[in-house]
Amino acid sequence: MFIRTVEHDTSLDKFRAEVRDFCERELPSVIREKQKRGQHLEKHEYISWLQRLGSRGWNTGKWPKEHGGLGWEPAQFLAFQEELGRAGAPPLMSFGPTMAGPVIYTFGNEAQKRQHLPGIIKGDLWWCQGYSEPGAGSDLAALKTRADRDGDDYIVNGQKIWTSTAHWADWMFALVRTDQTAKKQEGISFILIDMKTPGITVRPIIGITLGHHLNEVFFDNVRVPIANRIGEENKGWTYAKFLLANERVGNVDVAKVEGNIEQIRQLMAETREAGKPLSDDPTFNRRLAELEVGLATVKALMADQLAAARLSGAPSLMGAAALKLRGTELQQGILQTGLDVLGRHGMVYQSDALHAGWNGEMIGPESSADVIYEHLYRRAATIYGGSSEVQKNIIAKGALGL
Repeated sequence: MFIRTVEHDTSLDKFRAEVRDFCERELPSVIREKQKRGQHLEKHEYISWLQRLGSRGWNTGKWPKEHGGLGWEPAQFLAFQEELGRAGAPPLMSFGPTMAGPVIYTFGNEAQKRQHLPGIIKGDLWWCQGYSEPGAGSDLAALKTRADRDGDDYIVNGQKIWTSTAHWADWMFALVRTDQTAKKQEGISFILIDMKTPGITVRPIIGITLGHHLNEVFFDNVRVPIANRIGEENKGWTYAKFLLANERVGNVDVAKVEGNIEQIRQLMAETREAGKPLSDDPTFNRRLAELEVGLATVKALMADQLAAARLSGAPSLMGAAALKLRGTELQQGILQTGLDVLGRHGMVYQSDALHAGWNGEMIGPESSADVIYEHLYRRAATIYGGSSEVQKNIIAKGALGL
């Protein structure tokens, strides 16, 4: 009888140790403490941290080496995410490294690569996404923001909505309609817009969390060089689908999910009912076990899609849809469990506690405000990046040929 053994990957252990040591030395204590309390970071704090990661090439470690990345294997990227999460570091921002960057290095010309990729690698620039519009959310192809040619420029007019961190952004990648007579997916182009261009107005949207990360963006005769168009005119839907597959994989931060589960475990140990901690309650223990199984499933799906991206340049649309669907439902399940553990304390949302300098008295456990914030914020997880209904349609078409 032969027993097959699997050799342990010591190189991955060394890499994890390297990331832990880096975080211990380089992660500012102010940011670490804010992350621990679930408090909001300022842009300069985020940029400072991203630049530190960029000094090692770690913002874009999973990019191919020929485009300035490190060519990480899926296991290495997942290990990197996990170690950042365990160190209490901010999550990676996906707009540049996961979304804009791969589109630029796959479909952009050499001048565009030279202009934009170094800033993404170094973490110097902040990007935002100009996709959704008031009448074009899940039906993204119904967008109406138009770009009309005028010499060497496009004149852009229209509106984008739900634009995360547009008030921080240096650049936007946007879908615009360059052929007003074409139907749906035809006639759309993919352009890069400098957010300092005259005619752009950013207005805040205060969401259910009472925080500001969402925005409306208005374009009033905004002049954008045609040289900022990625690829061919009217072929933007092709590039948009490529980006969406990457976005949907990026929507699921396994380190964040793992951290949320650990937070729930601690809350269960701290919360007592009838003199006993909820960690002794079989119902909550079963729910926690189900969430841990869900996390293992999501990690496997993530590794599969990272491997697909490594081989073909992007995840598969169907695989990314399955990961996005399963991952966002898991996020919501974890946070609903957290709210259930909080019980009556979950009825009081002290949003001011999420801002630095707050010195009030917390009602309930110290993490209450963070758990409630995350619960409210992630209610949109099954909508943003393509609703769950859209993901199910993609899976049905791919798997069943419908």
